[in-house]
Amino acid sequence: MSRITVLYFASLRDAAGRADEVLDTDAADLRALYEALRLRYGFALPTERLRVAMDGAFARWDEAPREGSEVAFIPPVSGG
Repeated sequence: MSRITVLYFASLRDAAGRADEVLDTDAADLRALYEALRLRYGFALPTERLRVAMDGAFARWDEAPREGSEVAFIPPVSGG
C-alpha cells in the first residue's frame, strides 16, 4: 500500500470535483490506479488519450506508484 497525491486537470478535475487528493493505493501500476479512479469518478477518457506523470516527469503506464509520489493525469488540451 502506498500513500500518494493525485493531481487532476481539465475535464478530469471537473469530473472528480477536485484538483487533487491524497489516497492510499495498492494498484500494481499507474494504469490500474487510473482505472480505479475512472470507475470512482466516471472519467470518460481512456488511458490512450492521457499522459501520466509522476514526481514532475512523464511516466509510463506500467510504472508502479511509489510511496509519497505525486501522480498527475493529463488530458489532451484543446486550444482555440
